[in-house]
Amino acid sequence: MRKTITVHKFGGSCLRDISDLNRIAEVIQNWPGQSLIVVSALWGTTDRLMRASQEPRYASRLVSDLSRQHLRFAPSLNDSENGHLFRSVLMGIEQSLKELAQSPNNWIAINRLLAAGERLSALVVAQRLKEHGIDAHPVGAEDIGLKLKGINRAPIVDLETSMVELDRSAFFGTPVITGWFGEGNDGELALLGRGGSDHTATSIARLVDADKVILWKDVDGVLPINPRWGVESSPIPYLGYSEAVELARLDTPVLHPATVEPLRGIGIPLEIRDLRSVVKDQAASIIGPDLIQTHKVKAIGCLPNVTRLTVSSSSLEAQSELLGRVLIGLADENIACWNLDSIPGQISWIVSQHDLEKANRIITNHFNAPEVSEYGVMFSLVGNKLPNVKNALLSTEMTSLLELEIVSITDHAVRVISTRNDISVMLETLANELELTIKV
Repeated sequence: MRKTITVHKFGGSCLRDISDLNRIAEVIQNWPGQSLIVVSALWGTTDRLMRASQEPRYASRLVSDLSRQHLRFAPSLNDSENGHLFRSVLMGIEQSLKELAQSPNNWIAINRLLAAGERLSALVVAQRLKEHGIDAHPVGAEDIGLKLKGINRAPIVDLETSMVELDRSAFFGTPVITGWFGEGNDGELALLGRGGSDHTATSIARLVDADKVILWKDVDGVLPINPRWGVESSPIPYLGYSEAVELARLDTPVLHPATVEPLRGIGIPLEIRDLRSVVKDQAASIIGPDLIQTHKVKAIGCLPNVTRLTVSSSSLEAQSELLGRVLIGLADENIACWNLDSIPGQISWIVSQHDLEKANRIITNHFNAPEVSEYGVMFSLVGNKLPNVKNALLSTEMTSLLELEIVSITDHAVRVISTRNDISVMLETLANELELTIKV
């Protein structure tokens, strides 16, 4: 009978000082089964490397500063069996800076420079764990055959290719794996986007058929309302994969939509835990298969300042062709289309207001100038198999009071827009109406 496998991801917010590393060691020592660890760079390191990539001539102190910073976390690293790897990464940073001083747009050198943060972090975390008696060792994601779908910047891990090429022999003891990057389609190092290290962790879990993934954060779970709006709430105990993706797309800072996708196919649960809290048997928030539980709203996603653009079309055949061209144009400009309605003779898109100028230009290239309507907010009422507003999800009085208009209904969310922009007031009103857990 195999040991249970848990993939632990520790982000930069959990790598601020030495006490965090000691806490990580305590967690891993007491966790049952085998632990695989994925790490981000130490807190603030990626920002420093990013600035250096833009001004390499003024980064002369960077290598020595990074050396001192990381040796403060693991003073014995330089003289350890991995000391040569530590020095090699520092030399690689220096070489990348030299190359960028000569060729500022050398994206291969930029990626090598930025990835050094995760490499140093893996070395430091592994060394500290070894000092606590844990059989830990650093692992470079691209060195073990983790493939990404793309060149330079990649949206996701290529699970199919990685499944074939992954070197599983590296997963002995407690491997400490670099997040955020892997090997691109061209054989060069490629970087994932925002939330990339979390996506690395869930991809590794899928590839090794782990029993669970834990994202260790500095927050206690996924909240039903983003605290930025001034409405305090308690963590959501359980979210389905689709519910989590919807909430991540619109509002939550805890998750990125790409994080969940590798887990869907085989139902691996994802837990959110606070590193600095007491470790409980039950995580504050668990994300797993889409279950039909209560038919109630679990969370409210919020996207301020959206715009609806509406055009008319006299030819249904031309309408379909031109709509396809518009959607390709929006995708090429990385413009999110938050809603699309297409009926014979009329099409409307909803985009964020900061994308209005570009979206307007793309649409006008294929149709007449669109009619533009601005809204203060789009809410996503998140929950599986919700009744729509007309069927008493919200009362008629509440819909009228908040000036809500339904724009889409799916199996996991009802999206509504409003011309009002007093978002905090609206959220508190909605939360009370929908009986979400609000802290007093």
